[in-house]
Amino acid sequence: MTPESIPVRDVSAIECRTCGAGAPVDEHFCPNCSRILALGRHGDYFSFLGLPRALTIDAADLERRFRELSRKFHPDFYYNATSAERLASLERSSYLNDAVRALRNPVTRIEHLLAIEGLPPARSEQGTAKVPPSLLEEVFALNEELDEIRELREAGGPASELAARVEKARQPIEARRESHEAHLRELSERWDAQREAGTPEQKRVILTALREQLLERNYINNLLASIDRESSHTGERA
Repeated sequence: MTPESIPVRDVSAIECRTCGAGAPVDEHFCPNCSRILALGRHGDYFSFLGLPRALTIDAADLERRFRELSRKFHPDFYYNATSAERLASLERSSYLNDAVRALRNPVTRIEHLLAIEGLPPARSEQGTAKVPPSLLEEVFALNEELDEIRELREAGGPASELAARVEKARQPIEARRESHEAHLRELSERWDAQREAGTPEQKRVILTALREQLLERNYINNLLASIDRESSHTGERA
């Protein structure tokens, strides 16, 4: 299941299957009997790991939290426990792996934040490949250049010339990718600065901008993939 597709359930408390006491949803173990709790909430990876909804995460701290919870949830510790506890350990171990996998990567971290903040996934609607307006100029120029490269290849042009033109076509897209990644980091920093102090409107503006950046990022990656395919064809002629 992808980070953006995880459903979020608004649950503030869960009931311990062992003693029946209530427990805050972000607790992993019952405050009354100390037994492992069933996974009563799905969706918020940050909260599950005891982290704020920040896009800047200390990698060492994330790994430390992962190791600590992995030990506490490991099914081997519940081999002789009740069936409810064994199930809870499996649920939490699996969910922990999903959570850390998503939060380790800056892009999937943003995707997950958008999902739990209520924004739609950062993908083109209905799978369409609509060109983001900010990339129109680069896309037009790249398509023209790739068409000329294909014509040259079909005409038996020298492999060295083909390779040089493919690499030249790659340069502006790579430059755009680097600029884009820098802007994505800047927006992430803005979110971290505004996530507590900012108004709902200010935060929504940043989240919307993050989503637009991810849409553009996906398109840029598709452009680079097209260049790679052309490069592989050029290599076949070498």
